[in-house]
Amino acid sequence: MSRWHGKGRWLLLALVLGALGAWGWSRRDRAAAMPVREPPTADRIVPPGTRIVVAALNGTSTRGLARRATRALRDAGFDVVTSGNAEAPTDSSIVYRHAGDTLWAQWAARAIGGARIIARPDSSRDLHLTVVVGRAWRPPPDPFDP
Repeated sequence: MSRWHGKGRWLLLALVLGALGAWGWSRRDRAAAMPVREPPTADRIVPPGTRIVVAALNGTSTRGLARRATRALRDAGFDVVTSGNAEAPTDSSIVYRHAGDTLWAQWAARAIGGARIIARPDSSRDLHLTVVVGRAWRPPPDPFDP
């Protein structure tokens, strides 16, 4: 085997590796330039890229409604950060708007099938909305999960 034949193999290997590296680098730049989009769903109300921080509370004596309201609100695109029981029972559902756009409260009311909207500004909380489901609220059916 000649001395040039051995160097030719190394040169060919370097060219192939360089071409693969350049191809990978160009793919990385193209992927970084493309925006990441969430797949649209039929139940989603909140536009992708909008973060609306919500607390979901159960205003009834029926156990588990805050959890089910949390699921319904998250399916609609809301960022539910806390859930629990309301301080007092209520017959109808209420959306308290602490901060943010009035449209956000309307979206939350629509996500749970209707609710009264009450403005209650509170800059001390890190919440945009508090959703309290009342006795008249009928949660969506739970998904079948065997």
